[in-house]
Amino acid sequence: MMLEIPAEEGSTTPKVTFNVSASTEAENYFLRKELLEATEKLKKLSVSFSFEHIKNSDSRINAYTGLPSCEIFMCLYGLMEDISLKYYHGWTVTVISKIDQLLLTLMKLKLNLLNEDLAVRFNICSKTVANIFFTWLYALHEVLFKKFMDKIPSRNKNKLCMPTCFNNFTNCRIILDCTEIYCIQPKNMEKQRATYSSYKHRNTLKVLVGVAPNGVITYASELYPGSVSDKKIVRHCGILDQLEADDLIIADKGFLIKDMLPQGVHLNIPPFLSTPQFTPEQVIQTRTIARARIHIERAIRRIKHYRILSLIPASLISHSTEIFQTCVALTNLHCPLIREVEDLYKEKDL
Repeated sequence: MMLEIPAEEGSTTPKVTFNVSASTEAENYFLRKELLEATEKLKKLSVSFSFEHIKNSDSRINAYTGLPSCEIFMCLYGLMEDISLKYYHGWTVTVISKIDQLLLTLMKLKLNLLNEDLAVRFNICSKTVANIFFTWLYALHEVLFKKFMDKIPSRNKNKLCMPTCFNNFTNCRIILDCTEIYCIQPKNMEKQRATYSSYKHRNTLKVLVGVAPNGVITYASELYPGSVSDKKIVRHCGILDQLEADDLIIADKGFLIKDMLPQGVHLNIPPFLSTPQFTPEQVIQTRTIARARIHIERAIRRIKHYRILSLIPASLISHSTEIFQTCVALTNLHCPLIREVEDLYKEKDL
């Protein structure tokens, strides 16, 4: 095969003719094909993970963000979209869209992915991941927790949606319990001692959680070192300041806080076994309280579905209160907990 290269217009250089063999032509064909395939692969590699990849699947939305559906995700984004963000590290992120910044933050909370992992997925650097995460964490905390969970609902509000298992506790204002979150052992010896939990035999952070009778999480304190007693947390966190006369608190028998309650506020905890066995009345009381307390147990279990709470690293301990409280607020975006609890008792009754 003859390959002819014409001379440029106006040039005195004669045209050049090459004799191209069939084998060379075939080789060029396969090289062009390989180049095209490599280019396509490069394009695919350069496409970063985004909301577009999961928006048509509620199950994927739930798996990556912890939110129940795309509709809820978009409602949350609509709430945050027009907020003026103050970026944590002082420089604005424009390399990915706001909706993908929200997605990245929720993925960090739900899946506890490393910043390096998120950097690869979103085709950005690790510093940008950190800037996005802390910026959106504090924005979500401000809007979802501080704005909507600043005060616990009144007793009258609770009565509007009181489940049947609270028929004996119609004046219940809140159900309280403490839970612990594992944290990395601090290097400082004093902090090691402060965070060491004699109950868990590990270093932990402790938090007081409150749930309304309808299963909605209505209170979460700041996080305290794991060695702090439940009683000290109740005294310090400010929950007692929100209670009024005739309010009832339901709690575990370890909450020996009766002596510090405001005047007229009542405490209902399971009875202590002071005889070889409970009386029939005590058995009924214990079962009734246990049925009411299952709401707080289920709520805490839901909160801990956010894997970032599985172990708080040293780099996040100073942000742990905002992380936990934001996970609490996000948990409230799920279907009502009361439905889950009622279904549980229906199964037991079968």
